[in-house]
Amino acid sequence: MTDQQIYAVYEAGPAAVLTLVRGLLERLDQQQAQIITLTARVKALEDQRAQNSSNSSKPPSSDYVKPAPKSLRQVSGKLPGGQPGHRGDTLKMVAHPDQVVVHGLAQCQQCGGSLTHVQPEAWQRRQVFEVPAPRLVVTEHRIAHKSCPCCGRLNQGLFPASVSAPVQYGPRLKALALYLIDFQLLPYGRTSEFFADVFGHSISEGTLCEMTRTCYERLAEPEQQIKQALAAASVGHFDETGFYVEDSRRWLHVASTAQLTHYGWHEKRGHDATDALGILPVFAGVAIHDGWRSYRRYGCAHGLCNAHHVRELSFVAERYGQAWSTQMKALLLEIKQAVDEAKAAGAAALAALKRRRYRARYALILQEGIRANPPPVPGGKGRGKQSKAKNLLDRFNRWIRLARDGEEVLRFMEDFRVPFDNNQAERDLRMMKVKQKISGCFRSRAGASYFCRTRSYLSTMRKQGQGMLDALERVFTGDPISILIPE
Repeated sequence: MTDQQIYAVYEAGPAAVLTLVRGLLERLDQQQAQIITLTARVKALEDQRAQNSSNSSKPPSSDYVKPAPKSLRQVSGKLPGGQPGHRGDTLKMVAHPDQVVVHGLAQCQQCGGSLTHVQPEAWQRRQVFEVPAPRLVVTEHRIAHKSCPCCGRLNQGLFPASVSAPVQYGPRLKALALYLIDFQLLPYGRTSEFFADVFGHSISEGTLCEMTRTCYERLAEPEQQIKQALAAASVGHFDETGFYVEDSRRWLHVASTAQLTHYGWHEKRGHDATDALGILPVFAGVAIHDGWRSYRRYGCAHGLCNAHHVRELSFVAERYGQAWSTQMKALLLEIKQAVDEAKAAGAAALAALKRRRYRARYALILQEGIRANPPPVPGGKGRGKQSKAKNLLDRFNRWIRLARDGEEVLRFMEDFRVPFDNNQAERDLRMMKVKQKISGCFRSRAGASYFCRTRSYLSTMRKQGQGMLDALERVFTGDPISILIPE
């Protein structure tokens, strides 16, 4: 307001002054509320901008600026390269080569005398490992038609059960096609190009799709075996990631162990999906996961991924400079090292005194974090947005109940079967992200289901030491390899 406007209000009397003051106070309140809102938005955006693949669960491809390397691995003290006792793999000569080419020696290299009839005194060998020129081998099956000389009946032989059409592809070729599509993650078009370039024979994308459908149908029983074995496992890893089907974001869920893998996709991320997939509702072991809230509804024991915690604690230390986060990160890594050393020494558990000391230090650091991050001041609409540090503390508090049976964050310290992290599930999901980067979304729901079931079988076969082509060929001959149930 100008001086003249202010003087005019003053001349108008006390009522006008009071109205002006009330209006100004209301405007100040509005501006203060807007400042608080904008400050919170700026802080949230700065937090988001400060996150990267080294201090959060974001993938490296999402980094705006590549962070300086901050590996969570500790210095081992070992020299780089193969360690003592490492067997190594070197190309070596074989005793019985497939073919031998003799390069003759006809004359003396000094005087030119003939050596044609001179017997070699010794041989020097060199071997070349090569791939033969690939080609398709066409096998024709014939059956005879014969008339019986006694009764005149026209008889005919029987084709093998696997030869059911006038012209068809064999199980080994189908296995190679599925290996390229579902294990090496080639799209249908590039798989067709592969056969045209390598074998000089193009296979249509429709034919390839039909092969995947056949494989899917024949793997129904092995998939059930995998799910039953996972449900009976003592420790299981669970995770989920975005999965695009028909141009819409869906969710790919994985349940796995070191010997088993199951993939399944669903429209939702939470318990509706895990209920539909049918493993967690009957799982009675220790479920390792990243703390997603839908896992809490299942009554099994739980263990949280501490690799996630270490990254988040790094973010809190970098972004907010809170000392407790650095102390908690160091404590978790110290306990991990103690557990690793105890396992290497053949121990079944940490000493009880050591476990009590670790739990006491954990509780003290947790209290420091709580003091540094009080809950939001109530007031206004909603409960108020918490910082990432406070959210992390709440997760520690929510999952740690010293009076309950076990501690989800420190369970790896109490039970040596439980790993420090959920890397098993994350490794099993990593190639699924590669699939989407190569091929984009699945164009049909059926195609997504075909891929999940076949990939479950292949991943499990790889973990159990089976050859991929042999495992797939057995599917197309009607005899899939039985799933090994770990004890």
